[in-house]
Amino acid sequence: MTSEREPGRDDWRPWDQASTSDEVTQEVPQQQPEPAWAALPAPSAQGAAPAAAQQAFATQQGPTTHPAPTTQLSPWGAPVAPAPAAPPEAPAPARRGPGWGALIGVSLAVALVSGLLGGLLGAALTDGESFGSTGSAAGSAPSVGAGATTRPDGSVANIAARTTPSVVTLRVEGGGGTGTGSGWVYDERGHIVTNNHVVASAADGGEITVVLANGQQVPATIVGRDASYDLAVVKVDRTDLDPLELGRSADVVVGDQVIAVGAPLGLDSTVTSGIVSALNRPVTPGAADDQAFINAIQTDAAINPGNSGGPLLDMQGRVIGVNSAIARAPGSEISGQSGNIGVGFAIPSDQVATTVEQLITTGKAVHPIIGVFLDSTYDGEGVRIADEGPSGQPAVAPDGPADEAGLRAGDVVIAFEGRPVSDDGELVVLIRSRTVGDSVTLTIMRGGAQRDVTMVLQGSAD
Repeated sequence: MTSEREPGRDDWRPWDQASTSDEVTQEVPQQQPEPAWAALPAPSAQGAAPAAAQQAFATQQGPTTHPAPTTQLSPWGAPVAPAPAAPPEAPAPARRGPGWGALIGVSLAVALVSGLLGGLLGAALTDGESFGSTGSAAGSAPSVGAGATTRPDGSVANIAARTTPSVVTLRVEGGGGTGTGSGWVYDERGHIVTNNHVVASAADGGEITVVLANGQQVPATIVGRDASYDLAVVKVDRTDLDPLELGRSADVVVGDQVIAVGAPLGLDSTVTSGIVSALNRPVTPGAADDQAFINAIQTDAAINPGNSGGPLLDMQGRVIGVNSAIARAPGSEISGQSGNIGVGFAIPSDQVATTVEQLITTGKAVHPIIGVFLDSTYDGEGVRIADEGPSGQPAVAPDGPADEAGLRAGDVVIAFEGRPVSDDGELVVLIRSRTVGDSVTLTIMRGGAQRDVTMVLQGSAD
């Protein structure tokens, strides 16, 4: 992203779905106020990020190239010269007919040749099943590893053995290129959760292949996706896959041990561990027209390109987040795709549970809104409501939550539920972290006077 940000703010940027060795940059659109009900505040025209800030990137693995296959040598290293032809034998004396010895010899020869052909055919069929087949509903489901019984409950080894069979790799081909990401089994109906940016390039006629933990490959279709929460659901024609248990991210505290599972750099069934290093971290990866708003769980568990969509687990093996982005220091350049630096971000499971059910039911998600346009050019304390919206629209939507609470154009929001805010994206992230119908309190400044207002969040699918 090439947009400038105010000093003291983070400059978040994603990896593109179809990434190449060059960094993807983003042009800054003309500054204009954008609607909070559309959840897309206009890109900020503020200063550069401080040295302590981080930049977030979607962690889908980009295209990989494979070397051309090499010619395989014979086991002996060189072709074997043909054996010299045997000298012709003298013709056998005439006989009245084949004797018993000849008949037995012929029978043995036929049996030997038949056995040899049968063995070669069986070997060919076995090889074909091992290397050329595609998994289907008739294939066997992945099974747990030995660590599930030989390691103590609650250990990383035990949790990894029990959960990796439910974590998959997604290979995506679409108009925007190819790439890989991760996902996990959500229910017994074949629904698999991943990130929107993992499957976005296949949304218009592309192909998605789900690779199970045992190597079986199954085609998948998109059930629903939501760019604002960076979540998507795909479905495979399987009913024998074991879903992961969903935990409560509201119960997570800083310092909790966590485990990340996925396919970083295309290396499937990779397990890393760490702790929760921060909570409620506002992260807004994505381009201005496809930006996600995540009130993220921050972790130091190693997360790399390709981990996107994989689960972040607690020490009971429950999903408490969906890995979505990693960070790098501002000002550093990407050569290809950089790796883990100990700062990764996951979408909290409480948000995942709500959004995924909406995607499965209707194919789209509903976002909570307050119904205002925000002024992205404002650089003072808090977040200012614009004087008017695009094309002369009112800055405060009539009959929206903010309107009913008495907010006006020019009001400055300085806190959300007691938490200070100083960036329009931060305010939208905090709103999006709540649920439609929630009652929230905003602290506003008007004419030098400060007061609290309460409103009930409405829903929008925009």
